[in-house]
Amino acid sequence: MQLNYCQYSTSGEPVLILHGLFGSHSNWGWHAKELAVRFAVTGVDLRNHGGSPHAEIMNYQIMAEDIQELLQRLDIESCSIIGHSMGGKVAMELSLSYPQLVRKMIVVDIAPVAYEDSADVHMRAIAGMESLDLEKINSRTEAQDYLRNFIHDESTRQFVLTNLVREKSGRYRWRLNLPAIKKEYDNLRAEPSGNKVFRKPVLFIKGALSNYIKTEHEQQILKFFPKATSKIIMEGGHWLHAEKPQVFNKIAMSFLS
Repeated sequence: MQLNYCQYSTSGEPVLILHGLFGSHSNWGWHAKELAVRFAVTGVDLRNHGGSPHAEIMNYQIMAEDIQELLQRLDIESCSIIGHSMGGKVAMELSLSYPQLVRKMIVVDIAPVAYEDSADVHMRAIAGMESLDLEKINSRTEAQDYLRNFIHDESTRQFVLTNLVREKSGRYRWRLNLPAIKKEYDNLRAEPSGNKVFRKPVLFIKGALSNYIKTEHEQQILKFFPKATSKIIMEGGHWLHAEKPQVFNKIAMSFLS
């Protein structure tokens, strides 16, 4: 699959940025531009997200293969990767399946485990997007008011609405492939496949207010990534890169350098 991407710089060591569920490379635009001062940064839209093609199949093995194909297309022999949430799991799968392609890796607020407790929030968001009558709404404000019934957190609601685009005809549409994401959602909660080990440097960055990385996940992290280290960003939640951008950027720049 030919993924959509944006190259912010082509000088320096290559760095790929992979977004989370319901995201796109544009969500990481500020960080990409900051890192592009020193690195050759490429922001990527994962399948069924942003400007990338839609497909029925969506699991971490095939999404890692998408990235492997993109690196071949860009003639990048190896790179460092920043991956948030779902993108962090794609990065982990890539490092375990194609270790020669990854130099260093930053995994943002996600662990290599199967998640059960995130399903309700995500499925409510999908239900809200699915049930929104796109033929009747006349503004993003109307869409936001409707989604309040499904997505109670305002920052999450605004994040989801970045996927609502208006066509030249004036009609709105979701750029996400909602049917595929809903059908394949169990695959997106899974842990990395296989029993491989990635023995290069990995940094896990956790938001102090988030429950996605827990103390009990440490053993599983070290099972796959024995050289893993961690940082906690105080007062940061799951979207810690957006909530504490300066702090996150300082940590990422230091690790990648």
